[in-house]
Amino acid sequence: MQEIDSLVFARWIIPVEPHAAVLSDHALAIHHGRIVELLPAEQAHARYRARDTVRRDSHVLIPGLVNAHTHAAMTLLRGLADDMPLAQWLGEHIWPAERRLVNRDFVHDGTRLAVAEMLRGGTTCFADMYFFPDTVGEVAAEAGIRSVVGMIVIEFPSAWARDAGEYFSRGLELHDRFRDHPLVTTAFAPHAPYTVSDDSLRRIRRLADELEVPVHMHLHETAHEVAESLREHGVRPLARLHALGLVNPALMAVHMTELEADEITLLAQAGASVIHCPASNMKLASGACPVSELLRAGVHVGLGTDGAASNNRLDMLGEMRLAALLAKHTSGDPSTLDAATALRMATLDGARALGLGEITGSLVPGKAADITCIDLSDAATQPVLHPLSQLVYAAGRSQVSDVWVAGRAQVRDHQLLGSSFDGLTNMATEWADRILPAQATGAHG
Repeated sequence: MQEIDSLVFARWIIPVEPHAAVLSDHALAIHHGRIVELLPAEQAHARYRARDTVRRDSHVLIPGLVNAHTHAAMTLLRGLADDMPLAQWLGEHIWPAERRLVNRDFVHDGTRLAVAEMLRGGTTCFADMYFFPDTVGEVAAEAGIRSVVGMIVIEFPSAWARDAGEYFSRGLELHDRFRDHPLVTTAFAPHAPYTVSDDSLRRIRRLADELEVPVHMHLHETAHEVAESLREHGVRPLARLHALGLVNPALMAVHMTELEADEITLLAQAGASVIHCPASNMKLASGACPVSELLRAGVHVGLGTDGAASNNRLDMLGEMRLAALLAKHTSGDPSTLDAATALRMATLDGARALGLGEITGSLVPGKAADITCIDLSDAATQPVLHPLSQLVYAAGRSQVSDVWVAGRAQVRDHQLLGSSFDGLTNMATEWADRILPAQATGAHG
């Protein structure tokens, strides 16, 4: 009998690979942070002796959810400027608030709050685009969550860097710092075509190729963005990036609410990924990503929440359900974006976009044991006629009972583990006492 670290027994396991498979009364064998085997419960009893055995008789095990686009520290700006268009939201409220408030402490505390929310909701990996990414990486590493931190590039000064040259130098330092970290990796994160110059984009293309990292960028988020690109550059944003060599398998194009048929074809041929953020796009009335058309064309589509300032929740279970419903609504086809595909977008497809598809995103032997366990015994998910459908269309994040990242328990019996999350409520309240007066002063000054 083989000795291993953990055995997790569950009523159902949905491994994502193979697609749409639902296994009853199986177990996951875990050792040294990786999945050793996925096998029937009876065989697991006979084959393995585990130091830690977990039994979840009314639960479903899935790969840990992958939030492929967020601005974690913006949890501290949750609810600051709701119910307004993107341009007004950014220009009149968010950017001025960031200029007044964002520093290393803000990013540290906001990221701690975000990581607690994400882990508690079943997210085991997130991609971040924000200032002080070194601090984001530190917080993620300490908390034990997998992260892809952005080497942000933008043409205007911030508390993080004075100019494009410093953004690049600090980003490369970040990459070197986390080069060999088991949980933290990096991506280039140019903010958007309208805030990054051609010269910077050319340099990003060259460096991304050299370092073999993704390029994580807001793109085609609104009709206004596309119109301004046509006015200033004579081409749509995606065409501009294509001319600069950035439309390739490394591209993670976030939002993509404004797409024409030839642009979808270009994305598919290039092997680029799209990150769909349905709740944020709907809340800001930015448009709807044509997910059905992208999937039909063969484009990998992952899911992200965006930041809590524009979504208010870092809830990937909610995002998965919303993405499925929105695709049906906008396409007029109730069969589009079925439950299995929605789950794959929230797990494996997001991991692939981040360059982590060989590490996480599915429950396959050899991959990291990044796992989320959801209790379906709640009245809201009974009876369980089809576990996959119940998971996507009925389950809520309050039903997440257990979470493991690289085989290490981060949530057990609905409780966050570890000291990284001590005092979160008091910390958030202290920031609210600073943010609201600053906002009022800014509004009148």
